[in-house]
Amino acid sequence: MDPLSDILTLMRPTGYGFRGLDAGGPWALAFSAAIGIRCFAIEEGTCLLRLAGAPAAIRLEAGDVVLATTDGALTLCSCEEAQPVDAVAFLSGVAAGRTAILNGGGDCRGIGGFFAIGGAGMDRIFAALPPVVHVNAGTTRTALYASAQKLMSELSEPRPGSALLASHLAQALIVEALRAHMDAGKISQGWLSALAVPTLARALNAMHADVARRWTLTALADVAGMSRSSFAAHFERVTGDTPIAYLTRWRMVLAADRMARSDMTITDVALSVGYESDSAFGATFKRIMGYSPGRHRQQAAASLQ
Repeated sequence: MDPLSDILTLMRPTGYGFRGLDAGGPWALAFSAAIGIRCFAIEEGTCLLRLAGAPAAIRLEAGDVVLATTDGALTLCSCEEAQPVDAVAFLSGVAAGRTAILNGGGDCRGIGGFFAIGGAGMDRIFAALPPVVHVNAGTTRTALYASAQKLMSELSEPRPGSALLASHLAQALIVEALRAHMDAGKISQGWLSALAVPTLARALNAMHADVARRWTLTALADVAGMSRSSFAAHFERVTGDTPIAYLTRWRMVLAADRMARSDMTITDVALSVGYESDSAFGATFKRIMGYSPGRHRQQAAASLQ
């Protein structure tokens, strides 16, 4: 798979608490801090999205779709003077997949939801996403809104296979939004921005396609079609990481997932991500993840009990 598919597959979005909102008059919903992706798709009307600490609110119009990947608090409102109510308390009053009516409705209508993010070590990858992915109306409105509506339908009227289909729809929604954001040139730094640079994308694709290979900076530069020094400088400028540091972190995230979700031995996991020595793998894993492979496996097993 390509890097974006690899990473989003490991993210495993969960907790698809999507609901509709039909709001009228002055209104505001306050969302407390949470680790995950919050999604809002505006069908009719306009509203404002303000992130905690942001200098200005973001205006959302009919057809816009926005993903908020920051773990901070945020407010969705008709105007900044409106008195906010607790969003979770208000929205939990209606079943998933149904529409909540605020102040009689009639002015702004849309769909909103939250994806909790699973996957061991994904916080390190997740942190590299832009805090807000704002896709303007007309960019990929049909595909994005169709995914949100289908997800709503599966939640409101679950049928056999709905849980699996909801997972796929959630991932599709995230992929389409990130693609649109990349195509619009709105991502300035991080691994996601590197995918929009052909030379760097070739190197990232090569790393993800053969993660166990003994990659060197020279070999990656050759794949990118650049000199060693130019490639190293450009990769770090765009992603904020050196190529080898990125590769090492991705290997550990992948190893963590394999230890948590398979019966592979730690030795086999180490070999699968390019380490022939258990000790070298263990030292690197602990440096990147903060705990040993053995402890990670124990914690993963305990969480399944």
